[in-house]
Amino acid sequence: MNTPPRTRTVIGCTLLVTALGAGFAACGSDGNPLSDKPYDAADQISFNGPAEGKRADPDKPLEVTAKDGEGRITDVTAQDATGRYVAGELAADGSRWHSTSPLAANAHYTVQVSTEDDDGAPGRKVLSFDTSKPTTKKRLNVTFGPDAGEYGVGQPITAQLDQEVKDRAQRAVVERALRVDSTPAVPGAWYWVSGKELHYRPKEYWPVHATVRVHSNLDGVRVGDRLWGAGSKPLKITTGDKLVAVTDAAAHQMTVYKNDKEINQIPVTTGKPGYETRNGVKVILAKQYFVRMRGTTVGIAEGSSDSYDLPVYYATRVTWSGEYVHAAPWSVGSQGYENVSHGCTGMSTGNAEWFFDTVREGDIVKVVNSNGDPMEPFGNGFGDWNVTWAKWRTGSALANGRPDGPAPEAAVRLQPESV
Repeated sequence: MNTPPRTRTVIGCTLLVTALGAGFAACGSDGNPLSDKPYDAADQISFNGPAEGKRADPDKPLEVTAKDGEGRITDVTAQDATGRYVAGELAADGSRWHSTSPLAANAHYTVQVSTEDDDGAPGRKVLSFDTSKPTTKKRLNVTFGPDAGEYGVGQPITAQLDQEVKDRAQRAVVERALRVDSTPAVPGAWYWVSGKELHYRPKEYWPVHATVRVHSNLDGVRVGDRLWGAGSKPLKITTGDKLVAVTDAAAHQMTVYKNDKEINQIPVTTGKPGYETRNGVKVILAKQYFVRMRGTTVGIAEGSSDSYDLPVYYATRVTWSGEYVHAAPWSVGSQGYENVSHGCTGMSTGNAEWFFDTVREGDIVKVVNSNGDPMEPFGNGFGDWNVTWAKWRTGSALANGRPDGPAPEAAVRLQPESV
């Protein structure tokens, strides 16, 4: 009795090959066909590859077909010289296998085909071919961020594209080629912020002292009509300890946790009525020892009662629109008691110096119990952690059941400062 053939599927951007079915049945000469040396299956299959001395068109899918009455295909793997697998589907009756992901241009491929005859004896054929160069010079370049280095556990990975990709099928091609690997491994996903920007984050924060490597397999891959992937520079970052600073705007206190243990409590002042500090999770963007802060940069008229022009020290930036955690010696009398700032979190110079020296880019600053608007998910810094994991998954071009319509566009980055 014959059992259904095995099928092999390549899973998206992870490039994992998974066996999905049962193995072989029937008997060979010793009752165990797996112990038999596979015969040459050349006469058992047909392949739509190029003629000898020719190159295959990378725009056309691969197809391997079992000849009538010559058994069936049990397994096919196709891989280029760089290790990239081609996704494919095998018919349930083993009559045909075809590729479901695009081939790379100007690449060398090896295809391994496994078969079995009507008696269950295994056959094998290894095929190889080269693909032609793309007919267009238009390339899609990817730049990963942030810069290499050590970051806090909240740091998202970014991918900037130099060409806009709107079509969902084309986005899926791009997304499958962008790989993020962390040690220790954690689940994560890409989110299309716009047609030219993706963010990647784990379901939870990165593990402490993790190594995160990012690279693209897009080089030579056809993305769409007259658009091909280009090579990109890989990225490696590491994470440090888990630092989370929680500011309670109603209690006028900041509590700082290191690896989930409280290490400091700091009296603070946050935004006064009309200038309330944003609620939500923010990621530290930069640290600046000195910043000149002026009210005109946030729309406050010079000479008005709210106008200011101040030298500010130990400034830790959390939004592009000018929200910082910084030294505010002029408001020490209000710190711990009332909110008097124009949106920033102010503290004494000594506490601001301690905070500045303790945190790094990628660490978390969370504001609760403020009357301010919620932190924007994108465009004003990294508000990625304010998106639920379920919602985040819908921002992937590979997710099932994603709502129709384009991904949200990122807002323009602004550079003002508030105090």
